[in-house]
Amino acid sequence: MKNGNNNAVALQNTHVKLLAFDLLSLTHFPSCSSDAATSFFRRGIPISRVETLGTVTLRHLKPERLLCFAIDDGTGCVPCVLWLNDANSPSVVRRRRHELAARFVEVVKFGAVARVRGRLSRYKGGVQVTVSDVVMERDPNAEIFHRLDCIRLARNCYNLFPSPCSLRG
Repeated sequence: MKNGNNNAVALQNTHVKLLAFDLLSLTHFPSCSSDAATSFFRRGIPISRVETLGTVTLRHLKPERLLCFAIDDGTGCVPCVLWLNDANSPSVVRRRRHELAARFVEVVKFGAVARVRGRLSRYKGGVQVTVSDVVMERDPNAEIFHRLDCIRLARNCYNLFPSPCSLRG
């Protein structure tokens, strides 16, 4: 049983592939720590990073601040935010992150199919993805392969972990 708990913890820093309905139904528990990303759970398992794929159905750019967009995979719409306010940072890492984000802004277009990876965050009571990576998909089969992958992973990986409550007993 203890090994199941170790596997569950291993998901915490992995980009977990989820469909929108699953991602939007994650449970949020208030966290005492400053790292709010660790306070989202799927069936009792902590999740901090996700990957989703779908059509860009909303795009709102606030220049030099952020890009808000939504990804629709047919099961729901996932709100995403891409921060753009690191241009003048003294940190080389943050300036590099800003350069990448500026490139992502150029490729995220309304109606395009995009694969998004990022950290889970909370905004106005709902879950959103704080984007770390965006890839535009050109393969017409990418959406169905992603959906099948999510179903397979849920059945064979994510749903196999025992809930933390069952480990205590």
